[in-house]
Amino acid sequence: MIRLFGIIYALAGPTLAGILITAALTMNKFDTMSMIYAAAIGFVAALPVSWIVAKQINENV
Repeated sequence: MIRLFGIIYALAGPTLAGILITAALTMNKFDTMSMIYAAAIGFVAALPVSWIVAKQINENV
């Protein structure tokens, strides 16, 4: 379960961070702190998402 969680997090973390950085750029937030906050929120938000997805995969196998 932990290995699967790690693999999913390695994919979901950068994906969510990239989505949030793109959203920040769309809102004309070009300063450094906005980019750092968007990336950090994306990586933190990917933790429960990865856990839930790994749990669902593990239960349905």
